[in-house]
Amino acid sequence: MSSLGPTFGRGAMTNSWTDIKNTDLVIVMGGNAAEAHPCGFKWVTEAKAHRGARLIVVDPRYNRTAAVSDYYSPIRPGSDISFLMGVIRWLIENDKVNWEYVTNYTNAAFLVKDEFGWSDGLFSGYDEEKRDFDKSSWDYKKDAEGYAQVDMTLKDPRCVWNLLKAHVDVYTPEFVEDICGTPKEKFLHICEMIGECSAPDKVMTSMYALGWTQHSKGAQNIRGMAMIQLILGNIGMAGGGMNALRGHSNIQGLTDIGLMSNLIPGYLNIPTEKETDWQTYISSRSFVPLRPGQTSYWQNYPKFMVSFMKAMWGDAATAENDWAFHYLPKLDVPTYDVLRMFELMNQGQINLYFCQGFNPLLSFPNRGKLTEALSKLKMLVVMDPLATETSHFWENHGIYNDVDPASIQTEVLELPTTCFAEDEGALVNSGRWLQWHWAGATPPGEAKHDTWIMAQIFRRVRKLYEEEGGVFPDPILNLTWNYADPDEPMPDELAREMNGRALTPVYDTADPTKVVVEAGKQLKNFSQLRDDGSTMCGCWIYSGCWNEDGNNMARRDNSDPSGLGVFADWAFAWPVNRRILYNRASADMQGRPWDPERALLAWNGERWEGPDVPDISPTAKPGEVMPFIMNPEGTSRLFTRGMMRDGPFPTHMEPFESPVENVFNAKMRGNPASRVFVDDAEQFATSDEFPFVGTSYRLTEHFHYWTKHNPVNATLQPQFFVEISVELANEKGIRNGGRVRVWSKRGEVWAKAVVTKRIQPLTVRGKTVHVVGIPLHWGFMGAAKKGFGPNSLTPFVGDANVETPEFKAFLVNIEPAAEEPVA
Repeated sequence: MSSLGPTFGRGAMTNSWTDIKNTDLVIVMGGNAAEAHPCGFKWVTEAKAHRGARLIVVDPRYNRTAAVSDYYSPIRPGSDISFLMGVIRWLIENDKVNWEYVTNYTNAAFLVKDEFGWSDGLFSGYDEEKRDFDKSSWDYKKDAEGYAQVDMTLKDPRCVWNLLKAHVDVYTPEFVEDICGTPKEKFLHICEMIGECSAPDKVMTSMYALGWTQHSKGAQNIRGMAMIQLILGNIGMAGGGMNALRGHSNIQGLTDIGLMSNLIPGYLNIPTEKETDWQTYISSRSFVPLRPGQTSYWQNYPKFMVSFMKAMWGDAATAENDWAFHYLPKLDVPTYDVLRMFELMNQGQINLYFCQGFNPLLSFPNRGKLTEALSKLKMLVVMDPLATETSHFWENHGIYNDVDPASIQTEVLELPTTCFAEDEGALVNSGRWLQWHWAGATPPGEAKHDTWIMAQIFRRVRKLYEEEGGVFPDPILNLTWNYADPDEPMPDELAREMNGRALTPVYDTADPTKVVVEAGKQLKNFSQLRDDGSTMCGCWIYSGCWNEDGNNMARRDNSDPSGLGVFADWAFAWPVNRRILYNRASADMQGRPWDPERALLAWNGERWEGPDVPDISPTAKPGEVMPFIMNPEGTSRLFTRGMMRDGPFPTHMEPFESPVENVFNAKMRGNPASRVFVDDAEQFATSDEFPFVGTSYRLTEHFHYWTKHNPVNATLQPQFFVEISVELANEKGIRNGGRVRVWSKRGEVWAKAVVTKRIQPLTVRGKTVHVVGIPLHWGFMGAAKKGFGPNSLTPFVGDANVETPEFKAFLVNIEPAAEEPVA
């Protein structure tokens, strides 16, 4: 979320699960924590029981979280930005603003270029042909020294605060009701509840999940709430923050260590093809401070990057060859995400695809296109503990997977891997806690650890290069592989590698004669990283997880002297064991905690003290360095300067398939900067043929696509179903428990109908809008009855910033269907 800083924008919680107990108000929007995160949700119940906290739920369905809420409001799928901008407008209009926080800790006072503007639903600089913006106008006015100009009185019409006020002016309660279908009185009541948390001694926490991310403007959904939290002064506070609820115990770890096409571990970037040399690459990332005296922590980027390169290539990475920068691939497009990969696969440009630990045939949009793409491969390799739909995509399962196996020439190899309970290693939860676990069972049959399989593949590939040569074999031949058993690196070896160690003596930056780390020793944390080649580190944000004190991820001391849920000696939290990010913002400009009863940090006249690790230099005096040190401004961002591809402020954009036209520009379909491919654009539906809004979600009884293999879970939720309102059922002649056909422009599915009052019709722009709820857990493999997934129906389009598919808002039709014949 670039409102806060560029590092932690991929879904990490700013706080921790255990901190949620400190809040006064919980808003769950874009998620269903009680159902999808039942263990973590206990901290909400702790807050309610011990602090009298209240719970707001805003969701298209009256779900299990809503059932225990203090206040529930419906909302149309895909309209969240209107709701959030409406809240901001209400907060400003009613003076529910933490003014000292906003003025000093956000960029509200920064002046924006005169060229920046907004009209017809678009910010300045849009190029329709490229589906992209020229963002040069999305920047600050600068003085002669290159510093951003500010007006601390917030009176200048070009300051961010006044531009924000003008931007949200249209989002009146009536506008929100018209776009979202949320009754005006419910919206206003929620605004009043939220507004109470602008007081220094009141905090709100936001909990969201895939209900916000899986949209063509998902990143802007999250930014909208981050902006609200900044206006309230709740970021960095105990019980505050932006808390992304990950859908898997280690999804946080997946993004942390760079398992995305454009990232290196620690959220460092793969260079682009325009960055042909080291200096060009580094200069564009070592951001210069935009205000006098600020830190701009990314000036340490060379230390992180050089240490990573030394971890990868050791002695082959030297200052003379720019740390082997030429070994790195150079991106010719922003990312090679799954949407782009399957598009290329469908074009016949990919021959071999490795699929490790996920099930794209059920996980990604437009299953028909996915099947067609997989059928064009020469070889598909699937590494998974279970038999997945992806590895069996070529089998005919009747209506559930109607293909002709004889026409599919793809060679499929299944490599059985161990399950997490059979592995040793660390899981990284939503709160950034690295928790070590040990194997609880012996792998069955021929199942092998993923590390063993990958080691075998690498060593065989390297041997081929050694024997046969190649155009440029150096990155493979020189890759560091110093493990006790080269055929199977052990978890502790990999963890130590990510933590980092000294390759040669590391000297104190203040006293070049003083050795702070001896050669061969583990680094204490990333503060000891250097850009001179003396240190290596596989993932800088994890540095400190396994240092000379041992395996800090395995710590299990549950003492909590502060009573604030810090649990500083339980496992390890990145970065540097900090439990709440931006915690310097929990104190005012003089260093006094906003709320002394929930004090995380306080200035004692010489240094910062408190139960958490300061998110600032411990001796930085109040007022000298602002709290948001990851940003060159030193502040958080209500205006994003071009970090976001689709605009510096969130603005309402209809989903690509919507029951109504875009209110700001009727000609504009969806997010103007979203990931869209030409052929898929032809499959976008209109409400004339597909009048109902489909949305997907999960259930407590199943975990994604795994537990349908388990007879117990399969018994609890045996059969694919869809949920519809009583009104829609009456309109279409559908009975509860009857079989229905649901179809979109991309496919059709059959399901049992659950007719429920949990989903209500909404009135949107004078039109009745019905929602069809579609759980996602069934397929044609496993112990559960064969079924379908919502991805049989969803459009092949992704978010403008991170390419997450739009699963939460698309158009469908529904009708009664004949009962399936019994075999």
